[in-house]
Amino acid sequence: MQREKVKKNKKDIISKEIINSIIKELANEIIGINAKNVNIIKDELQRIEDRRADVVAKVDNEYILHIEIQNSNDNSMPLRMMRYYTDIKFYHSNLPIYQYLIYIGKSKLSMKNEQKEKKFTYKYDIINMNEIDCEKLLQIDKPESLILSILCDFKDKDKQKVINHIILKLHEHAKENERKFREYMIMLEELSKNRNLEKFVEKGEEMLTEINYETLPSFNLGIRKGIEKGIEKGIEKGIEKGIKGIYLFEKDPKKIAQIMDIDEKLVNIIVSNLKENKK
Repeated sequence: MQREKVKKNKKDIISKEIINSIIKELANEIIGINAKNVNIIKDELQRIEDRRADVVAKVDNEYILHIEIQNSNDNSMPLRMMRYYTDIKFYHSNLPIYQYLIYIGKSKLSMKNEQKEKKFTYKYDIINMNEIDCEKLLQIDKPESLILSILCDFKDKDKQKVINHIILKLHEHAKENERKFREYMIMLEELSKNRNLEKFVEKGEEMLTEINYETLPSFNLGIRKGIEKGIEKGIEKGIEKGIKGIYLFEKDPKKIAQIMDIDEKLVNIIVSNLKENKK
């Protein structure tokens, strides 16, 4: 249970970081708000029980935009969102508040977006990332929007081609900064689990053969490439030892090549090195 909570929190933190970075683009392209100036509001909404709204921003000095990231269905969400509303209203009573819950979870969305009482009904909007056309985020063409697009609807697009495009673009944005690219890939891999796309991401990583595999975060890919490299080195050493052993009795490189069934050029190189070392 604790492990699942840590995994959930990890995705929430990653998503919050991404959305903070592209809040203006998200407001315009996904939420549908024509925002020119977006300023994040920090710290003042901290609660005693250490609950803080994920993203609160003042848009064009006209209203407050509140975005909450949710990785799983939570029946208490309407009450939580209403509590955030009163907190925000306390500090910004003169501005209207627009609230959006962005659902990034793996399970089918089942949360309600309202709280009904006898004398009033409270409502907010829910955006299910699984129903958003990925093209909207791909066109923004920022690292954060590219990463977030893996949660969206690929429509009839080939999954592998879309993910290859995302990875190539992230590599391009990293501008040969391996650490930055690794950070992007860690986020992409983590979010890909919500859509069962881990294998597609791994194949996309393999596509980038010009990148040292050790810089990629995929554990499975790193292990496999390491084994392949080890086998190659082992074969090379085995061949070299074999040639050295036969050379003690047979000095003709051509005959050695025939005995070992390998390229004579390789034998000549190793035999030449043996002769040089004896000098």
